[in-house]
Amino acid sequence: MGSNSTCKLVNFDFTQTFLPTVYVTVFILGVIGNGLGLKSMYVNWSKIGNVNIFVLNLCLADILYILTLPYLVVYYAYKSTWTFGDTFCKIIRLCFCINLYGSIGFLTCISVYRYLGIVHTLRVKGRITVRHSVVIVLLVWFLVFLQCLPDMFYDKTYNNFTKCYDTTTNESIREYLKYSIGRTVVGFGIPLLVMICCYGHVAFILVTKKNIDVILKLRCLRLVVILTLLFSICFIPYHVFRNLNLATRILKNEGTCMKWYDNVYIANQVGNALACMNSAINPLVYLFNSDELLMKCFGRARQSASVSLVVDSPSPQKQTLDTMDVE
Repeated sequence: MGSNSTCKLVNFDFTQTFLPTVYVTVFILGVIGNGLGLKSMYVNWSKIGNVNIFVLNLCLADILYILTLPYLVVYYAYKSTWTFGDTFCKIIRLCFCINLYGSIGFLTCISVYRYLGIVHTLRVKGRITVRHSVVIVLLVWFLVFLQCLPDMFYDKTYNNFTKCYDTTTNESIREYLKYSIGRTVVGFGIPLLVMICCYGHVAFILVTKKNIDVILKLRCLRLVVILTLLFSICFIPYHVFRNLNLATRILKNEGTCMKWYDNVYIANQVGNALACMNSAINPLVYLFNSDELLMKCFGRARQSASVSLVVDSPSPQKQTLDTMDVE
């Protein structure tokens, strides 16, 4: 029930125990995973296709954020006491924002390129070059900075700089909620729809192509499902509960209290942890991208598309699979 009485203070014990554990785990796994990813790309540099340009930048975005995690571990482990100053607090939060929306942007680019390589094989063959991919990468970085830069202008510290908010103080919470919703729609909602459409169509192509081995087809479909689930699990809870938690803070400031506010706060912290974990999960993209199984399955789908258009030849020969420029 709502009331005009003062709302009880949030119990931060869960955050101070839960988040440091997550951050330490993500730091260890992220350093190892991204290190192996960089090594794999270095060893196979001559074989790298255009998708790997996005994977490389995805890795760089992860490393940028992973290097900030030790400071957050210290902050949350010591009863949420920030000792590194206001400017550095904003930089830390900016790095998370850049990593989050950079990851979303580059994962979306990878899904679009794979979609083009399967569904529109002949149309894009030889037309998408490294130069095009570099331009897209620069555009993604520009859009990410454009989305995240306004976050720097909101107050992040409170109580003599001992608090470091991942959002802002209560004084600016209304304006910040509007900004957060806009960032959610542009930075996450639109890319999510793009990825669903791309991988949905890819799954349809893999299911309907009859010249692909059944076991190979099932394994490729499983890969598509895993990539989509990883994207959804890491980012959907974060955006939903982040905005809901901001709304509850506004209601609390107005004196409207609900028993479930604490649950929203806890759910928001779990969403933060899941979003953070994308830095440790993203290295799986390196494995999936270099997986010969995936390339073989995509190659079979492309071969099927090419053969279906060769209607003038009475006995078409089996084609040799070449790696397309889009990959």
